[in-house]
Amino acid sequence: AEVLIPPAAKGMGGAVKKAEDILATLGEKGYMLQQFNNPDNPKIHRETTGPELWEQTDGKIDILVGGIGTGGTLTGATQFLKPKNPNLVVVAVEPAESPVLSGGKPGPHKIQGIGAGFVPGNADTSLLDEVVQVTSEEAIEMARELAKKEGIFCGISSGAAVCASLKVAARPENKGKRMVTIIPSFGERYLSTALFQSIWDEAAKMKAEEM
Repeated sequence: AEVLIPPAAKGMGGAVKKAEDILATLGEKGYMLQQFNNPDNPKIHRETTGPELWEQTDGKIDILVGGIGTGGTLTGATQFLKPKNPNLVVVAVEPAESPVLSGGKPGPHKIQGIGAGFVPGNADTSLLDEVVQVTSEEAIEMARELAKKEGIFCGISSGAAVCASLKVAARPENKGKRMVTIIPSFGERYLSTALFQSIWDEAAKMKAEEM
């Protein structure tokens, strides 16, 4: 297989555009699954994630927080949960450096998995009650803290989700409410990223001791 790497400056939107251009040249021989606009994406979360959250919380969930990558998880889960609890508050998380959901301009950031630089077709923004912005630095630091203090080895987007959740939970009006936060990523996928760069640097400076 041939792997094509579009310019990093063009972000996820550039990658999708390149894939669409290739598809156009293939005719009937090509097929693009298109995770950002595939209705099966939110459908599976409507049928599985939403019901699981409802069951695990005994139907007592006040706030749902999650990052917007393709938009499928938060959209599908909310489509199941909102009819059961119309008072459910749904909070989306996006990079502060690329606040597209908040009406801002796309930009480079380090929170892999969310903040594609455009509003995905799978993301039903009408279901969102609020969008919380988190900086890359906040997300990375939180992911590290989760590993060190909670034993949760997760990725940068998970750090962003938890960081946003803490901001929302700290509000006086949310005292005593039950919040569910989606942690979608495993830490081992981020070993070569900025998340663990400081550990790599520290290890590189280590020297063998004389025996």
